[in-house]
Amino acid sequence: MLSPTPNLALDVREISMRFAGRTVIDRMSFSVVPGEFLCIVGASGCGKTTLLRLLAGLNQPSDGEVRFENQKVIAPSRERAIVFQDYGRALLPWRTAAGNIALALESCGVPKAEHPERVASLAATMNLAAAVDRYPNQLSGGMQQRVQIARCLAQQPKLLLMDEPFGALDAITRQNLQDEVARLAADHDTTIVFITHDLEEAIYLGDRVIVLGSNPGRIVEEVAVDIPWPRHQLTTREDSRFLELRHHLHGLLEGH
Repeated sequence: MLSPTPNLALDVREISMRFAGRTVIDRMSFSVVPGEFLCIVGASGCGKTTLLRLLAGLNQPSDGEVRFENQKVIAPSRERAIVFQDYGRALLPWRTAAGNIALALESCGVPKAEHPERVASLAATMNLAAAVDRYPNQLSGGMQQRVQIARCLAQQPKLLLMDEPFGALDAITRQNLQDEVARLAADHDTTIVFITHDLEEAIYLGDRVIVLGSNPGRIVEEVAVDIPWPRHQLTTREDSRFLELRHHLHGLLEGH
C-alpha cells in the first residue's frame, strides 16, 4: 500500500480511467495543499469532468487512487462539495432560494431551528439577501449559480470542486462571481479545484494551473501563477506577467 503523505488536501496517484476499453485518463498524478486554489484547463474531451467525478468519489479509477486528507476516496462525502455548470438542473424548482440552501442543512442533520439564521448568513455571503423568497425561475442565471454555491457552502466542505461553473454566464456576471469565489476561498481558507476551458479565468483565479492534453487525458504541465493577491479584473489582466502566462498556456494547449 502507498504510504500517506502529510499536509495534503488531495493526493492523486497514477490514476487512469477506462470506459469500454478506451482510456480517458492516463496515469495522472498531482497533489493539492490545503487552502490552494487549483485550476485545471484543457480542450473538450480531455477528461476534465471525469477527473472531477473521481476526486468527488462519484466514480472509482480503473488504476491508481485518489486520497483526501490521507484517506482513500471510495465514495462521496459532505467534506467534498461539487458546484456544477448546469445550475438550472442543480436547483429544485419547487423550493425557494432559501429552501434550496436549507436542503444541504437538512441532509447534514442541522436542527431546523437553526436553519433561518444559517440560511440568512449564507445568503448574505453570496449577495442573495433580497432573493431568498424567490423560486429558481424568478432568478437570473448568475443568482441561480450563487444559490448553488451557497448550498454547497452550507455543508461546510473542506474541498470545493467546481466544474466550469461560470461557463454559461455573461461576461460581467462571470467576472463578479469569479471575485466572489476568490473572496470566499481567502476568507474561509477553502481548498478549491476549479475546472475551466477559459485560460484567463484559470490565471485570474488560480494559485496554480494544470494543463491537460487529450486522447487520452494526461498532464502536460503544471504552471505556478506568480501574480500577487488581491487581483483586479482590469489591472491584473493587463499585467505583463498575466499576458505571459496566457501566451504560455495557449501554446501548451495548441500543441496538445
